Amino acid sequence: MPAANFVLTLSCEDRPGIVAAVTTELAALNANIAESNQFWDRETGRFFMRLAFTAPEAVSRETIERALKSPIERFSMKTALADGSRKKRIVIMVSKFDHTLLHLLYQIRVGWLDAEVAAIVSNHPDAQKIAEDAGIPFHLLPVTKDTKAQQEEQVLAIVKQTGADLVVLARYMQVLSDTLSTRLFGQVINIHHSFLPSFKGAKPYHQAHERGVKIIGATAHYVTPDLDEGPIIEQETARVTHAMSPDDLIAAGRDVESRVLARAVKLHLESRVMLNGKKTVVFG
Repeated sequence: MPAANFVLTLSCEDRPGIVAAVTTELAALNANIAESNQFWDRETGRFFMRLAFTAPEAVSRETIERALKSPIERFSMKTALADGSRKKRIVIMVSKFDHTLLHLLYQIRVGWLDAEVAAIVSNHPDAQKIAEDAGIPFHLLPVTKDTKAQQEEQVLAIVKQTGADLVVLARYMQVLSDTLSTRLFGQVINIHHSFLPSFKGAKPYHQAHERGVKIIGATAHYVTPDLDEGPIIEQETARVTHAMSPDDLIAAGRDVESRVLARAVKLHLESRVMLNGKKTVVFG
């Protein structure tokens, strides 16, 4: 039978009967559960769940939402229902470093990332040819301290006009304002060229080299008004040695950054990341 794919994520205070209440309603619609993940946060008493399921073609999203209304109200659930048949749209923001941008475009081209790049936004012209070669609209939006508010309104307009589900900061070397970070909370992922918390500020790899570190890394996290302190989605480290130069560390870091950001984007697009205060619940 032709089927539409859906992903339901929910969180609520942990109580008996949550799973049964939800799955009973889905079973009544002749839906079939393909994947189920659950987590009980003992510290907060919150319950988190992700259900991927298929439903008969005649069962619409509205029908599913009506069926789930009763358990949602009964358990005071916070829920999101994603239509897996709809390709997600993303806006990528980049400055001069293009390695994470190129990696994202490659993973989309080969199908590992199921997404469409609606636009590439940059404060420098360097990535324009990349966008043109890929057939992606390119928006050059230079920014200064005096024009930051106006530039961010243009960014927000692009996000709204394209219907983007996610904004990806692929080494976009500008700090988003508190206003924009708040308006797009949970919809912006940044890659930080450090295994947070670690060396912050300019030239982190040079700082790491001066300190003789043995591990470098990268951190993908949601953007919040607290600089580089948003909920962490994904991290990875790479071992380095005393014989490596700062350029060697940068090269190793580029690889790690590209992989970590792509994995974080994939997790988000597949509705596998749920916010849990200052942390995340990530269903792999």
